[in-house]
Amino acid sequence: MANPKIESRIFAIGDVHGNSAALERLLAEMRLRPHDTLVMLGDVINRGNDTRGVIEHLIALAEFCNLVCVLGNHEEVLLEVLRRPEAIEQFLSMGGDSTLASYGDLSLPQQLPSKHIEFIRGFVPYFETPEFIFVHANYCWYMPMDQQPGSLLRWTSIEDEPPKAHTSGKLVICGHSPGLVRDLGHCICIDTGCGFGGNLTCLDLFIRKLLHS
Repeated sequence: MANPKIESRIFAIGDVHGNSAALERLLAEMRLRPHDTLVMLGDVINRGNDTRGVIEHLIALAEFCNLVCVLGNHEEVLLEVLRRPEAIEQFLSMGGDSTLASYGDLSLPQQLPSKHIEFIRGFVPYFETPEFIFVHANYCWYMPMDQQPGSLLRWTSIEDEPPKAHTSGKLVICGHSPGLVRDLGHCICIDTGCGFGGNLTCLDLFIRKLLHS
């Protein structure tokens, strides 16, 4: 008798902000399988005390399941510093000092392990499936995803510019705006403030269930 088909699940995790312990607890509850897709919604770095541990976890997960990391504004600023060292002050003001400290109190992002830098360079502006769109911060409802401005995708809070339903009709999942989970019907924000002492939240889109750590 043939084995029943195992359906792939899709999970999204909000802004981790260097909190590896919260990420570990959430992953233990999720029980990921190799054919699952896990979407990190950006801002995995800064503020928390173990960005290094978070990146190491994610690199390992990329070998186990289908991992997609969306670029957040914090990663964008880190990559900008790698191009323009004079941008270091903005990075540090956003909690980058905690990121550097997690690697042994480095003084510059250029000193991060090359494997970690290349991993972050692989983050994508957005991720789209037949049913869902995943962004870090926000989106323009009438523009196709490959034409979205970075200022919306990574910097604009849904509190400042509440999004309308995307023209594709797909459900949008985002982070960036800390608070309670906000379900607008066409958009769900799951940044529950892990970078500010709150929870880390995962949305299991297979059964529409929220998990917290």
